[in-house]
Amino acid sequence: MKDANGLSFGRNGTVISSDTLHLAGLKDETCCSLEIWAQPHPWQDSATLVEFYRPENPYALRLSQSLVDFRLQVATRTETGQFTRANLFVPEVFRYAKPAFITVTSGQQGTAVYVAGALAGTAPRLRIPKSAFAGRILLGDSPLQPDSWYGQIRGLAIYDAELTAPQVFQHYNTWTKNGRPVVREDEHPIALYLFDEHSGSIVHSKLQTGVDLHIPERYLVVDKLFMEPFWHEFNMSRSYWSAVLKNIVGFVPLGFCFYPYLLARQVRRAIILTIAAGALVSITIEILQGFLPTRDSGMTDILTNTLGTGLGVLLYQRVYSALAERIPWLPFAAVRR
Repeated sequence: MKDANGLSFGRNGTVISSDTLHLAGLKDETCCSLEIWAQPHPWQDSATLVEFYRPENPYALRLSQSLVDFRLQVATRTETGQFTRANLFVPEVFRYAKPAFITVTSGQQGTAVYVAGALAGTAPRLRIPKSAFAGRILLGDSPLQPDSWYGQIRGLAIYDAELTAPQVFQHYNTWTKNGRPVVREDEHPIALYLFDEHSGSIVHSKLQTGVDLHIPERYLVVDKLFMEPFWHEFNMSRSYWSAVLKNIVGFVPLGFCFYPYLLARQVRRAIILTIAAGALVSITIEILQGFLPTRDSGMTDILTNTLGTGLGVLLYQRVYSALAERIPWLPFAAVRR
């Protein structure tokens, strides 16, 4: 942003750290804090705000917008090698698309989320391990699939300490009024980004322990997944269910038109062949989308497209055939199942 501190994200954008965050010599493994000052665009519903990524634990720590709510997601590896995910939702944080100053603190008593310096949500059993920050910092997008956030990010800070409620309020006060927080040494800051460069493609950390952030020349997804499993894609966001509905409806015409075409040519097992054709078309699309950074490549679309094709066949059998008996001039009216 030229006239104020911050980054302005469009519909597809990301900012990536040049290296992993330096965490050597940090003290308590369970005490840490993070501050982010962000304002979503009124059209934004669900997307990733900031994520710390490393390939061995791709879901270590994610802060995101889920409709009007704030979502904190933490993933830890169990002794068996499996990942367990914990979520903390704070409602109504982004209701009016205004700047939201969010602070996340974690310690022995659990995790707390503050909004505008006031306590907004707690999770006593959720503790963020310090290792969750040991990865590349990504702003405004996910590292595995495009999940672009639309809005402005005006500040980001990470601390090797659990900030107290008075400290949280003081940081909120000084940062929103003066453009930067008043940080003391006993708060053990790790990284501080004020986004006050106003030009260029590099965001500098104001602390030596931090890493610089880079704006790529072209939009990219750091480690894009190919054919992501549907159980990983599933979520309760409005954008997810909207995409599911579109994928089903979009393939109904294929089943509705291709099925009677096969019947007219007296092809055996027309239903199976039609549904198989819909699945094949969908698989082809997903393979191609694996090479496009702005498109998802996942199994959910294959399932929903195939379902849409089957619904198109059913719609022809139940509805169109009944109409054809009464309106003989309709296309394929002479075709019978």
